[in-house]
Amino acid sequence: MSPSPTTVIGAGISGIACARALTDAGLPVRVLDRGRAPGGRMAGRTLHGRAVDLGASYLTVADDGDFAPVVADWVERGLAREWTDTFSVAGPDGIGESKTGPMRYGAVRGLRSLVVDLATGLDLVTERTVAQVRVDDGPTVDGEPAAAVVLALPDPQARRLLAVGSPAETVLDPRGWQPTLAVALGWSQRQWAADLHGAFVHDDPTVEWIADDGDRRGDGAPVLVAHTTAEFAAGHLDDPAQAGPAVAAAVRRALGIDVEPEWTYVHRWTFAKPTDPREAPFHLADGIGLCGDGWAAPSKVESAWTSGHQLGLELARRLVG
Repeated sequence: MSPSPTTVIGAGISGIACARALTDAGLPVRVLDRGRAPGGRMAGRTLHGRAVDLGASYLTVADDGDFAPVVADWVERGLAREWTDTFSVAGPDGIGESKTGPMRYGAVRGLRSLVVDLATGLDLVTERTVAQVRVDDGPTVDGEPAAAVVLALPDPQARRLLAVGSPAETVLDPRGWQPTLAVALGWSQRQWAADLHGAFVHDDPTVEWIADDGDRRGDGAPVLVAHTTAEFAAGHLDDPAQAGPAVAAAVRRALGIDVEPEWTYVHRWTFAKPTDPREAPFHLADGIGLCGDGWAAPSKVESAWTSGHQLGLELARRLVG
């Protein structure tokens, strides 16, 4: 009889990194995700014939971390590209100073494509909604036994699957996640400076970040993606589409754009990012693992990958040993 696989719930970059580490160790794994494709909060959507990044805006990488060779491989194969190390800062008076930081990477076909690449060859089941994870005589997912179960989900989503008061459930934070709305705006031609790249927006109640999607993807498309403040998003979660005009006005004000966008698209992220991510890279006890960007602070793509990867390595050590 074949051994029960480890079941990973959530096909964002953390869950896929965990599954990849287990698979590379020769262990059976299956990944379950309620979406139609892997990606999680690195997802995008095809709008007006073009993929647009609506989740994470970019990724960074530490030179000495385990994530560095993964990104280098993506770059070598043309999946990822160096984008910029400089962003603008916008305020009530428009664009002001610029800020230089680490190199940010984008993806030619959108950031989701990088997660899809990591998932190549994995046993991935999409459009599969999980109702319950339990630990009785051993971990189970909707009654099916598993060698171990990994919840690579935001804390509030993971809590819904676990028994109240169970050890893993009590570790999770039900409150500390912020919402945002990602709003794509398209014009027939670019209406902003060629060197914009992206802009942090200060002292605005509506928008906190604007990315030049054509610049980060390298195709020059006249598309911007704005992320709203958590406070603004919280007031529009029930009807996010109604937020489009206010966000468009805030973007035009911040960048000094005189022309209304020809189209807008609003995507709701109810659990966009953790308010206070933990320093610990993951949690693992009683055959239940927790990972994602709520761990391995600070919250970013590299942290999410690292959290899943390290949990996968530790699970492999325990399962094999």
